[in-house]
Amino acid sequence: MINYTEKLDKAIRVAAWAHEQQGQHRKGSGLPYIVHPFGTMVIASNVTNDEDILIACLLHDILEDVDEKIYNKQKMNNDFGERVVSIVDGVTKDSSIKDWQGRADAYLLHLEKKASDESVVVSAADKIHNLLSIIDDYKLLGDELWSRFNAGKKQQLWWYRSILGVITKRNVPSKLSLELKNLILQLESLINGSPQGV
Repeated sequence: MINYTEKLDKAIRVAAWAHEQQGQHRKGSGLPYIVHPFGTMVIASNVTNDEDILIACLLHDILEDVDEKIYNKQKMNNDFGERVVSIVDGVTKDSSIKDWQGRADAYLLHLEKKASDESVVVSAADKIHNLLSIIDDYKLLGDELWSRFNAGKKQQLWWYRSILGVITKRNVPSKLSLELKNLILQLESLINGSPQGV
């Protein structure tokens, strides 16, 4: 159950504002981007009531996707503290790596070896919400959906299977890994049922 605090409310407003300033929307549905951080936070709230983790869920894409002139690590630290910044850092891909596969591999290695348990919870909730969105969008758009991503369906399936492999090794609630596994199976079934299945 979410304990709705002033600090959590501020994080919702910061996340909504920052992603809107960046002009971001969800790739499949085109919905305002805040739908994703908010959904990630709600999923994580099913396994934790740690306010810093829930705030990190709301802010988890900002350091990676929002221009630092709009909102940066120092502002996040001032607004929400070092622990939140550390959790968000743990799920932020290395922007200095330019190719998709290299960034993905580095993220997986970091998640497995260095990221805190709190960061792994955020990552799991993030991937669960992404898959929920992808499955809904795929039902509407079919294979056209993959043209909106930086990686095609084979790479997307590899990515989510790889994330599942890492989080099952880490100290996260089994509810998250089971939910992620079920969603991967749903996506595989949808893709394999299409004429151009994997």
